[in-house]
Amino acid sequence: MHRMTIQYGQPSDAEAFDARYQGEHVALAQALPGLRRFTTSHPRALRGEAPYFVAELWFDDAASMKAAMKSPEMAATAAHAEGFDASMSIFTGEVVEAV
Repeated sequence: MHRMTIQYGQPSDAEAFDARYQGEHVALAQALPGLRRFTTSHPRALRGEAPYFVAELWFDDAASMKAAMKSPEMAATAAHAEGFDASMSIFTGEVVEAV
């Protein structure tokens, strides 16, 4: 599995951010080709600082994620995300089960 993680910093209007994310952005992200799992959370820090909001997009493999990243659906999703009033960090990686 490969995962794309998007971390958002504290928005100036948290209520508006949440409403726009849930009301508009979720549907855009769910349309990504090859998406297997999509999770969101408002994390709480145990130590240090936590981002305001985290989204995780899961794909079967690197090729599926790469194809999604080049898709028109991702272009629309990314353009919509640029309208959020919050800093954003995005990273990807292979998910390895620790046993």
